[in-house]
Amino acid sequence: MNSPKKAIVITGGAGGIGQACARAFKGEQLIITDYSQEQVAKVVEQLASEGYSATGIACDITDKEDVDRLKDHVSKHGGLKALVHTAGVSGTVKDTKKVYTIDLIGSEILVDAFHELATEGTVAVLLSSMMAHTVPTNEALDAALRDPQGTGSFETVNQFVKGDSDLMYNHAKRGVLLLVEKNADKWGAKGARIVAVSPGVIETPMALKAAEEHPERMEMIRQATPLKRHGKPEEVAGVVRFLISDAAGYITGTDILVDGGVVHNIKKMGQAVA
Repeated sequence: MNSPKKAIVITGGAGGIGQACARAFKGEQLIITDYSQEQVAKVVEQLASEGYSATGIACDITDKEDVDRLKDHVSKHGGLKALVHTAGVSGTVKDTKKVYTIDLIGSEILVDAFHELATEGTVAVLLSSMMAHTVPTNEALDAALRDPQGTGSFETVNQFVKGDSDLMYNHAKRGVLLLVEKNADKWGAKGARIVAVSPGVIETPMALKAAEEHPERMEMIRQATPLKRHGKPEEVAGVVRFLISDAAGYITGTDILVDGGVVHNIKKMGQAVA
């Protein structure tokens, strides 16, 4: 009897990039997770109708007990091939604590939990953001971002962003890049890899909401992009698919920008955009 196929777990699986990533892995065993069970069920049903093999389970990634339940679900479905972590919120939530908790603390909770399931060849792909690359290096700030659950870490970062949720998003996503660097040796000891992908403005519901709130800023980004357009979810999913494949077997502890080249122009302009 053949052993069950290991699963690719996609957090934020009800979102635009999450669904695109799921569709990049036809023939694989998928586990879709998101905050809402209703949304998870809807996505799993749709994927099944398109010929995908998928199960789903709701999970609050900031709740360690919930993440443990997700981990147990993965164990019961053949084990872990890859974690694709797309779940997160933008600065539009206007709550720096929420942004920090979901985008950075939640990421660390997942990385720690799924490391326990990692074996030879397992891959974790964390979604950061091009905006992480606009945050200057700062020793005190980076120390807090590397240890997001540490005492006083949020307070330290919040002082730097002065209560601005858009800036907190940028900093939390820099924290995701630092988590990848921090965990590369730990995952590597198991023969596993951990990498990040930093999308630019991708045409998802989250980006459309940002466009409604900051139309001038979003148009400025489009004009500053060498390709003069925003990205598509499938263009991020294609990079994720590559990173999980054997072709990327020597890539770990690093980040790939999928931003149409715009972040370099943003840094030249010296403007903080979200």
